[in-house]
Amino acid sequence: MHPSGPCDQSSLSEPLNLSPSSSSRALRRAAALLPMAGLVFSVLAGCKQSEHHAADVWATVNGTEIKRDEIEKYYRSQVNPEGQEPSQEEALSLKLNVTDQLINNEILLERAKKLNLEASDGEVEDKFTELKNPFTEEEFQRQLKARGMSVDDLKRDLRRQLSIQKLLNREVAAKITISDQDVLDFYNANHNQFNVAEPQYRISQIVVTPRKELQVRNRKNDDATNEAEAQRKAKMLSDKLNSGADFAQLAMDYSEDVNTAGNGGDLGYIPESALNQSDPMLKKTVIALKPGQVSPPIQLKDSIRILKLVAREAAGQRGVNDPQVQQTVRDTLRNRKEQLLRSAYLATARDEAKVTNYLAQQVVETAGKLPDAAKSTLPPVKPAVSLPATSSPANTQ
Repeated sequence: MHPSGPCDQSSLSEPLNLSPSSSSRALRRAAALLPMAGLVFSVLAGCKQSEHHAADVWATVNGTEIKRDEIEKYYRSQVNPEGQEPSQEEALSLKLNVTDQLINNEILLERAKKLNLEASDGEVEDKFTELKNPFTEEEFQRQLKARGMSVDDLKRDLRRQLSIQKLLNREVAAKITISDQDVLDFYNANHNQFNVAEPQYRISQIVVTPRKELQVRNRKNDDATNEAEAQRKAKMLSDKLNSGADFAQLAMDYSEDVNTAGNGGDLGYIPESALNQSDPMLKKTVIALKPGQVSPPIQLKDSIRILKLVAREAAGQRGVNDPQVQQTVRDTLRNRKEQLLRSAYLATARDEAKVTNYLAQQVVETAGKLPDAAKSTLPPVKPAVSLPATSSPANTQ
């Protein structure tokens, strides 16, 4: 309701009778109504005026403000500080995307709270401890600083992510069922995908190089910078593995390969023909390994590698009853359905929320000419390399 009264046009809805016998009275009545009509129109115009908000508020969700500094923090974490500064249009586009993600997060977080699914203090502390455990205190603080975060920032984002995940698990994932018939139908329609043309080897690796890397992507921020350090590091890793240490965890902690350290060194399935094109020493080692076995350090020209053979597959057609085929099909179908239901659930949640995106409004009104908004209010931060993506807007799409 507007301060001057309800936004209603009912006083203008009655037609005027302009028959000859009543024309003079009608004209007088119409003249008398003109001031009132002007008042009504001014009231209607007032209803269309944009809500007042502080300059640093870039969006609201059911009255909850999303401020520029929060958007800037996530924006800076997605921009490479060593690369070229984005153009004004690129910066605004990325900030609009971040704003939209934060809006979605706030909508889902409010729903989680209403359904009593907000993460508890204990759940947040458990997750926080899990993230912190692989690091020394100094390393952990360095990771937080690299992200431009405080401990409170991280815990707040963990609570949000855990709460949203609990909501989506109950409202989306729990409602997905994959029947045996679904699996059979998918297999029959895609059986060619399960015909292995040649033997394949699923391999994981830990890489150590005798030089300083431009970017380190392991959790310990560990980097051998010369040949002696590389040899000592490889022996240390081999000793840990011989003592029963987990290969994937060591790869995440110490591997210097930027492409595989984050996922535990997993290279996926490598066809035999690809092995033929690799270093002969690597091929010889892989073929000699049994599934589950780990190699000793392998000295190559530019690196030292430790390999684990996770699985070996012979060539041929895989049947629908093959456990790996079953798992692959069920995972594929579940991911498809979950993606669909998540998108639909978020769409309905947004329909029920009152959302105002002030940044988007300004971009439209100025035809994209917002140089102040395109500039960042925060200094560039080095992208974090170890902590998971809990401090960025949750991916709800």
